[in-house]
Amino acid sequence: MLQPLILASTSPYRRELLARLKLPFEVVSPETDETPLPDEPPAATAERLSLTKAQAVAARAPTALIIGSDQVAYCGHRRYGKPGTREAARCQLRELSGQTVVFHTGVCLLNAQSGRHHLRGIPTEVRFRELSDAEIERYLEREDALNCAGSARSEGLGIALLEWQRSDDPTALIGLPLIALAEMLRAEGIPLP
Repeated sequence: MLQPLILASTSPYRRELLARLKLPFEVVSPETDETPLPDEPPAATAERLSLTKAQAVAARAPTALIIGSDQVAYCGHRRYGKPGTREAARCQLRELSGQTVVFHTGVCLLNAQSGRHHLRGIPTEVRFRELSDAEIERYLEREDALNCAGSARSEGLGIALLEWQRSDDPTALIGLPLIALAEMLRAEGIPLP
């Protein structure tokens, strides 16, 4: 019998992505503090929070395989998280217009039974087009991007804001790198095609 699989996330995007692997899973909110540590590089933040989320759920599910994931967007030395408000999204998109942004997505698979974990970080470079205020307003009127890092929901209308994207895993930008996760699941004995 396979170990229970739990996604430690409240993200509907991660839930949809994990469902692509056609494995039964549960979703549990990790209820963790996502504040970056002082002077912590963005890539390290995403990976640390992925592990922290999985560990938080492991305390409640000691026999499960637990998936934690987190994403941090950054441009230069500035981080871009979920905007939360339309005004914050507007400001983010103005700042990111014409810029190359790195979305670093961390993913962790924790075997709560053995204590073993797998942890990876997948960067995705994204180049935003030069965006006019009118384009930003039309986008924000049509797309709910308030819970997306950098305000660009690439699996929706946000793709029209971009010139290009580069990554080893096309699902990383959406929030759960399935290529890396599938490798981790196979390493834990989960049969995938």
